[in-house]
Amino acid sequence: MPASPSTARVINDRLALRLLQREGPLTAGQLKQLTGLSRPTVADLVERLTASGLIEVAGETGEQRRGPNAKLYGIVAGRAHLAALDVRTEGVAVLVSDLVGRVLAEASVPIGGDTGTGTAVERAVTLVERAAKEAGADPLHTLGIGAPGLIDPVSGELRDSSGLPEWHRRLVAALQERFPDARAHVENETNLAALAEQREGCARDRDTFVLLWLGHGIGAAVVLDGGLRRGASGGTGEIGFLPVPGTDGLPSATGCEGGFHSLAGSAAITALAAEHGLTARARADEPVAAELVRRAVDAVRTTPAPRLPPAPADRSPHAAPADRSPWDGADPLRVATDVPDPGADPADPVAVDPVAADRRPDARADRFLDALADRLTLGVASVVAVLDPGCVVLGGEVGQAGGDELALRVARRLRLMAPLPTEVRPSALGGGAVLRGALLTARESAQDELFGSGAREAPGLPEAAQRRMRVAR
Repeated sequence: MPASPSTARVINDRLALRLLQREGPLTAGQLKQLTGLSRPTVADLVERLTASGLIEVAGETGEQRRGPNAKLYGIVAGRAHLAALDVRTEGVAVLVSDLVGRVLAEASVPIGGDTGTGTAVERAVTLVERAAKEAGADPLHTLGIGAPGLIDPVSGELRDSSGLPEWHRRLVAALQERFPDARAHVENETNLAALAEQREGCARDRDTFVLLWLGHGIGAAVVLDGGLRRGASGGTGEIGFLPVPGTDGLPSATGCEGGFHSLAGSAAITALAAEHGLTARARADEPVAAELVRRAVDAVRTTPAPRLPPAPADRSPHAAPADRSPWDGADPLRVATDVPDPGADPADPVAVDPVAADRRPDARADRFLDALADRLTLGVASVVAVLDPGCVVLGGEVGQAGGDELALRVARRLRLMAPLPTEVRPSALGGGAVLRGALLTARESAQDELFGSGAREAPGLPEAAQRRMRVAR
């Protein structure tokens, strides 16, 4: 059944607005070319959107041509202002933007574990007020809030979660009270990070992937066929509770100690680094584990790797002693430094003496990264066996710090454990992905309201036009 004229207008308007959002100011001729619509239809929608205050003349083309320059039309950026929040156990970060996503102000505030609930809430709300005032954003139209824990899929509210401070749940209500005209949207932080990586980061070419969040805590976000999967209770991706070998016990319904969290959380990674003689101080706004991984990666990249000796006939070149890994074949550096290299220069005591080689900073860093990759692969392999996502992103501050070096080590181990082909990628956005995802969510919500609530696609619209709608989003 063909779309009605009113539905077609809504779809055309939304398509044009999405293109202006993505491409920036465009001429009517460019809109005609990109949408495939007729010249009269484009002229009508430009007039309609201008009259509604959604677009305005943003300039003129500079091309040399006969007659007057063509007008450039752009979204009225000041039509609405948005705030994005990244709420964590140790503090809050906020940014304020206009309707096209241009950041106007940013701020953050630490909140210690001994801070009272009322004080913590007031600090966070005051931070948002200050950022909005600095940006000249009065009033705020939409709030996008990323927080750890479970989000009720029906009510959209943050549920009670063990281990999270009480001020998290009270913050949303306090923000809605302080900004009564603003629409607040709460989403799990890892889900927002996955959204940002899909739209602006390393997963832009993937409709199906899993993001493994590696920050102060750990989590996972599942994107299947282009959409986030939250689960029946909003708990999809609570991978910290995954039972794995190598811990002192099993997780419980009230705590993830003994689960994958005990192997891959920031505290566990910091302890693992200490076992390998590595220490560091945290940078601002990131866990110390990220700095440890970053330094380890720098160490192995700036020092030539030791030559691998010939592997025994009955072992893989990447095999490891059983006390180093839960499976056979994971630690090439252990093999390299446990066996003298027959091709080493006798004048080089480090090359000849495995004990001396083991004391080198780069050797310790290499062993640490291998041990960390062993741990991460346990969680990644479990996800791959169940979901077959084809791609796993190592996200958060630690995933970004590990870069290609850590991702490659995990990928090599994964090939030994999982029969399903899976690409492992490092995050492009790191810890900042939560704020970017919160901003994208707020922006899309605001645009949905301001641009009209008509369907994104319509059964009666030609397939080519529907494809253009999907691309423009």
